[in-house]
Amino acid sequence: MEKRVLVLNMDHSPIAVITVQKAFVLIFLEKATCLSHYEGLEVRTVNEVFSYPAVLRLNEYKNIPFRGVLLNRNNLFRRDKGTCQYCGSKKNLTIDHVIPRSKGGKTNWTNLTTACNRCNVLKGDKTPEQSGLILQSKPFKPSLAFFLAEYAERQAEEWLPFLSVRAY
Repeated sequence: MEKRVLVLNMDHSPIAVITVQKAFVLIFLEKATCLSHYEGLEVRTVNEVFSYPAVLRLNEYKNIPFRGVLLNRNNLFRRDKGTCQYCGSKKNLTIDHVIPRSKGGKTNWTNLTTACNRCNVLKGDKTPEQSGLILQSKPFKPSLAFFLAEYAERQAEEWLPFLSVRAY
């Protein structure tokens, strides 16, 4: 699998993840500066050897409207690390409204959580307090940096110093 390159805006906020080919184009056009390289990886041409870039910073600030992380099933399961937020099970996962919709609960990051089928049925149309269930972690709206840090921990440790992520 080819390593990806993290792109930071001029203010060091993460804005994209690109291929090494696109990274080299940005570097050679002097639109970006390489801040970090992957250890032990290089790109060879007939005449030259280049370090494999890990993190780039744009040389000009780009005003990119932040649309936020998309709320969908996959991202919700990733945020909750694929575990039931009531009992810790990893099997038969569903999505639960912490405050049920019938009681005015919204469908948003701070009201949705991952629950196993058993806990979701046990909770029913009640709040966790009413049903005697305790949330292991409070639902929150993740940032792009949160998901990038998750990827970096598995694939690109060189990114971690450039991603400021609060621990939840």
